[in-house]
Amino acid sequence: MPNTDKPTIGILGAGKLGSTLARIGESRDLPILIGSRHSVADLKWVIDTLAPGATTLSAAEVVRQADVIILAIPLSHVQDLEPAAFADKIVLDATNFWAEVDGTVNTISSLIESSSEVVQAHLAQSKVAKAFNHMGYHDLEIEVDRHPDVPRAMAYATDHDDIRPVVEAVLRDFGFDPFDLGPLRFGLVLEPGSPLFGEAIPRAEFADKLAHIYNSAFGKKIIKARGGEIR
Repeated sequence: MPNTDKPTIGILGAGKLGSTLARIGESRDLPILIGSRHSVADLKWVIDTLAPGATTLSAAEVVRQADVIILAIPLSHVQDLEPAAFADKIVLDATNFWAEVDGTVNTISSLIESSSEVVQAHLAQSKVAKAFNHMGYHDLEIEVDRHPDVPRAMAYATDHDDIRPVVEAVLRDFGFDPFDLGPLRFGLVLEPGSPLFGEAIPRAEFADKLAHIYNSAFGKKIIKARGGEIR
């Protein structure tokens, strides 16, 4: 039975990432709501199989009822979200740019403006944190189960200091070790192409990779585009 002392987690998107997060959350007795562009009736039978116990609602109802909303949708669909509906909500942005679904050329974000900064600009009345984007959906579940005593680092970034305790609590509740990168712009180092993208490793290893990020090809692209490291 869900722990009602925990914030209600709303997941937008019921694909591989969304359904995996719903399943993890349910297995850890978290209050999970999930919705997508599909009708509740069409979605419910899928979620009842993939994440039994999660409550299936319309996307609008998920946003209205949830305390914390996880965006598990294509990055290009963020522009379709109604900003006013997200006012005063904590939003965990798990989106990434994928050419297969978002277009062959990235016209949404860049090495100057990270994807989560674009999301925050659109959802200007919300408090956005980048989280859950750098670990593959298949690794999320495996690592939680395989290494309960040495949780894997889950990096996050946000411009809102007041939500950091909530974000960290949610990440811990899902079974991960929160790793604070700082302001939202630093979330760029978690995006596809970065050596940190795809990593499911303990805190010390993650910190070491982060310390050498600008020696990587991706880090050098950041320096070239921005005229220096992210500050």
